[in-house]
Amino acid sequence: MKNFYQNHVAAITGAGSGIGRGLALSLASAGCHLALSDINSENLAETQALLSDYDVQVTTTHLDVSDKDAVYQWAEQVAQSHGQVNFIFNNAGVALASTVEGESIEEIEWVMNINFWGMVYGTKAFLPLIKQSVKDSGGKQHGHIINISSLFGIIALPAQSAYNASKFAIRGFNESLRQELNIERSGVSITSVHPGGIKTNIANNARANESVSSLGIATGAKGLKNFNKLLKFDPTTAAQIILMAAANNQARCLIGDDAKIIDLIQRLFPSNYGQVMHRGSRLIAKAKKKAITKKVPSQYAK
Repeated sequence: MKNFYQNHVAAITGAGSGIGRGLALSLASAGCHLALSDINSENLAETQALLSDYDVQVTTTHLDVSDKDAVYQWAEQVAQSHGQVNFIFNNAGVALASTVEGESIEEIEWVMNINFWGMVYGTKAFLPLIKQSVKDSGGKQHGHIINISSLFGIIALPAQSAYNASKFAIRGFNESLRQELNIERSGVSITSVHPGGIKTNIANNARANESVSSLGIATGAKGLKNFNKLLKFDPTTAAQIILMAAANNQARCLIGDDAKIIDLIQRLFPSNYGQVMHRGSRLIAKAKKKAITKKVPSQYAK
């Protein structure tokens, strides 16, 4: 993996925490120079501080990925500051919990502008620069696009329609672009990443409304706690898996047992995986409740 990234330049969105920070640290240890961006300047500064011991050039930019002009300007700055750019990791993203009926058009636009359009802007802005860097090196350097979709880009869940729409869109965009790049043989390729529950700040930064209560989903502090319970996978390990997938030119990268199991369920039951997963969840919940009851002394079981 080190040979793939050493003395190259990687641009990362959402580098202030989670997978983005994990990517920055792993790439720096491989000798890759970094152009980091995030909308949270404080978190971005913390990531930069963690990279101080690495012998690589690091530039940082406060960036809202939903701002097209700002993304294009950042891409040009990266190419000028570093002299080249080889990788773009479109990692920034947000989440929204709401029913379709309960979510406003503005809420849907907020999710799509960051998750989908932010990825489109990043890909469009950096792709020609990456191609040029590979060309200028005489094919000696690598070029790759890594776009973060989600497990929810493979399956849909209730209360996640906007998020599902953005992540399914990313997956379709990625798979089409990969075919185009394969035909062109430009030396640049793309990997579509589908993480399961990664321990990041996405739950804490997510938006939600009371409409989900109609589905029996908790809201407020309890809902946030339940969301965070699903985020177990270490982001640094996730970053290393992503980097290996890109270095091996994998078309799709699944991260976590939850992503792999649910991907299998979707393949086996493409039309009714939702029913299968719902029944499975009920059986697991019933088994847990039964196990807890057995542990409690009979006089307290009620």
